[in-house]
Amino acid sequence: MTVRVRPAAGLMLAVGCVLVLAAISLFVGVADMPLGDLISGDGSAQAIQLLLVSRIPRTVALVLSGMSMGVAALIMQMLFRNRFVEPTTTGTVEAASLGLLVVALLAPGLPVFYKMVVASGFALGTTFLFLRLVSKIPAGSSLVVPLLGLMFGGVINAVTTFFAYRYDLLQSLATWTNGDFSGVLRGRYELLFIAGGLAVLSYLAADRFTVAGLGESFTRNLGLNYGRIVASGLAIVSMVSAAAVVTAGTVPFLGLIVANLVSMAVGDNLRRALPWVAVSGAGFLLACDIIGRVVRFPYEIPVGTVASVLGSGIFLFLLLRRRARFG
Repeated sequence: MTVRVRPAAGLMLAVGCVLVLAAISLFVGVADMPLGDLISGDGSAQAIQLLLVSRIPRTVALVLSGMSMGVAALIMQMLFRNRFVEPTTTGTVEAASLGLLVVALLAPGLPVFYKMVVASGFALGTTFLFLRLVSKIPAGSSLVVPLLGLMFGGVINAVTTFFAYRYDLLQSLATWTNGDFSGVLRGRYELLFIAGGLAVLSYLAADRFTVAGLGESFTRNLGLNYGRIVASGLAIVSMVSAAAVVTAGTVPFLGLIVANLVSMAVGDNLRRALPWVAVSGAGFLLACDIIGRVVRFPYEIPVGTVASVLGSGIFLFLLLRRRARFG
């Protein structure tokens, strides 16, 4: 007899797995923080301070970043109607890094929130430009768009690297381009709550994004403003990308892998897929961070590096699977 698991039960099981990973993340690290002492109240003030100032903020940042970046990638894939696009394959995060570099050069004392606003503006403008470029490409292989995006992002990254080298900001650029949550502390990750709120907002507008993914003509025939839906979706993607880059840097392949695997499992309906993408993104990022902290203990591998290794392997699998299916 076949036992079928209801979608709601499966989602709750996935949430439970993420909670387990989050609990593990709290107690993995160089500093000793015995769970028994914390429960009994006998823990030292230093251990409690470590938990409140470093471990909890880091874990919450991982969860919020994984959720929001996964949701942003799925929105981009729906609006571009291409499975292989996400903020790291369309020049969006590279533009956010360029925005941060401009702020570092022209207004280094600007508060962090305004840095995110500037980075969001650069990311939004670049994403709209890339969307216009894609609209000029004749319909063909789905791999052309991400390849164009990688080249587009490479050009932006080259410009950013040149000016960072010219003004001795290469170390800051390395921080923005390689996801690393080791420096996340209380007071330095709260921007990600904005990204989490935008992910929730995306769920409320999920049906509109799904309709927009069916094409401009179809959307207008239903009486919806296609341009406004696309603009709002790209604005969400840009703000989420900027918040992630400002807080901990770029994590490649995260949204691409999570969004594709979830779409293969639950389909293209955004309202059904978004909760799974959010939970899976948080779990994937937590798992990568735990691996990075354990593999070379007591040293730490940045989560962006671990995600690149795992994500590139899964990405190749998806490419080969697509080629075997259609080719």
